[in-house]
Amino acid sequence: MKKKIQAVIAIIMVLCMNLCGCGNAAQTTADTGSTAQNGETTESGTTDDGVVQLTVWAEEANWDVLNQMIESFKQEHAGEAEFEITLVQNADAETKNVLLSDIYNGADIFPIPDDQMTSLVAAGALAPVPNAEEVKAANMEDAVAAASIDDVLYAYPMTADNGYFMYYDKRYFTEEDLQTLDGMLAAAEAAGKKITMDWSSGWYLYAFFGGTGLEFGINEDGVTNHCNWNSTDGAIKGTDIAEAMLAISAHPGFANMTDADFMAGVQDGSVIAGISGVWNEVEVRKAWGSNYGAVKLPTYTCAGKQVQMSSFKGYKMMGVNYYSEHKDWALKLADWFTNEQNQALRLAERSQGPSNKNAAASDALNEVPAIQAVIAQSEYGVLQRVGNSYWEAMTEFGGIMASGNSSGRDLQEIMDATVTEITASTVQ
Repeated sequence: MKKKIQAVIAIIMVLCMNLCGCGNAAQTTADTGSTAQNGETTESGTTDDGVVQLTVWAEEANWDVLNQMIESFKQEHAGEAEFEITLVQNADAETKNVLLSDIYNGADIFPIPDDQMTSLVAAGALAPVPNAEEVKAANMEDAVAAASIDDVLYAYPMTADNGYFMYYDKRYFTEEDLQTLDGMLAAAEAAGKKITMDWSSGWYLYAFFGGTGLEFGINEDGVTNHCNWNSTDGAIKGTDIAEAMLAISAHPGFANMTDADFMAGVQDGSVIAGISGVWNEVEVRKAWGSNYGAVKLPTYTCAGKQVQMSSFKGYKMMGVNYYSEHKDWALKLADWFTNEQNQALRLAERSQGPSNKNAAASDALNEVPAIQAVIAQSEYGVLQRVGNSYWEAMTEFGGIMASGNSSGRDLQEIMDATVTEITASTVQ
């Protein structure tokens, strides 16, 4: 009887092992995306003829320079593998939203503005950098910090210029005009032209609040914000800022425009200055030629004082999808995209400021007014660390200010409601 029981147990164990083996095989196929059917794919990320397939998200304006980098990468690794690397249009600002909507089918490699890092790491979407010490040594300390969470480097630093400043056409402004927004607006009105800023974006609207002494930032939970922009005490109150913005919106020399509308105005001649970033440098230079200038943001009049306009400053980096089907090669390509040689190329071709120490020490950096403006404005900037509830609240607030508060709401009521929305508890 004892032998029969042992035999039955043995049979059960074999059956369990077979079942487990089948389950593991199915899981492996699902995780790697392998499809042995029809001979299309023989292993993760590699076609049946051994070609490594990688997808890279990027804004189309950067495709030319990225294609140069891809070709040099292929040459560097000639004989190691055959590559099929595909560029797909995707706005950098949308990386987080698009990736987290379907991580498993997202791109292998993608640019990341630093404010998206917390959410992407929390979601387990990023592969940590394997050669972290080497990358840290090569890049600026702040850029490394922006690409790290809890001292773990989750992306390759790429640029140190993700901020904003004032572009201007030299034909219309004196050096004195450029010091204050009042002076610039008066010059624009006299010329029958416009100065622009995007008041639909909380990123730009921070400019009016950062230098006032009022407080704003993300809480330790990494999700919610603290904010006292509705303060009724102090040298500058929340309503003072609202009144200043309403005066600006009513000025004949001002226009609330998106970034795309700013560029359209530059090209048709109706816009002679505007707050934007280095991503527009090439097109602005084409439009204004030798008359193209760029400076830090001016001061603006608030509560009878001249207040320096502030900014969010930031960095961009290249990240690799944790679920990439060929993660090792994806990490190598992301590292290649962001090495000293290619950061210097990005500066030369796209006027994008490098985070690499050696590339940033180049004399070429001094020849780009937009980069110099970013550097000058950084003294008045803070690293962007913002909870999600901030953005919609500021879009609504900016719309009210841009309309001239057309409904006639009490300004303190507007500021109270805005702060309530900014500090609301939401899921990141």
